[in-house]
Amino acid sequence: MQVQRLKEFLNERGVRYVSIVHSSAYTAQEIAATAHIPGKELAKTVVVRIDDRMAMAVVPAALKVDFKQLREVAGAKEAELCSEAEFRDKFPGCEVGAMSPFGNLYDMEVFVSDILAEDEEIAFNAGSHTELIKLAYADFERLVEPRVGSITYGG
Repeated sequence: MQVQRLKEFLNERGVRYVSIVHSSAYTAQEIAATAHIPGKELAKTVVVRIDDRMAMAVVPAALKVDFKQLREVAGAKEAELCSEAEFRDKFPGCEVGAMSPFGNLYDMEVFVSDILAEDEEIAFNAGSHTELIKLAYADFERLVEPRVGSITYGG
């Protein structure tokens, strides 16, 4: 299961984190309320296609990916949302829509909203719709080495 793989990865690197188990929740608002996490700290992972490769866009749960801005940050000609069918097999043992933002575990580049980079902590799905991981944003950035930029809109 992906949750265990992620925890092993974090443990091997001495990262302090909190695992938050909650009742099943699927939308960002449900997850934030159920897990008592401020909405601006809760990150969602969106699988995107940038030119000819899959990547992750990690954004605050209440916001949406701005594909024009993502293209600019990535230096790409195209950026679009991937369908579930395109990425379902890329994350074995992970519930669809609950992927962690650790794209480095899947050979995927990661783009992070600059809004998330402002927070001390980041919380995200850990591979299931019933468990979150919360850790220092600095640890996330050190391990994942994401490209940070203005890639969101809405709210």
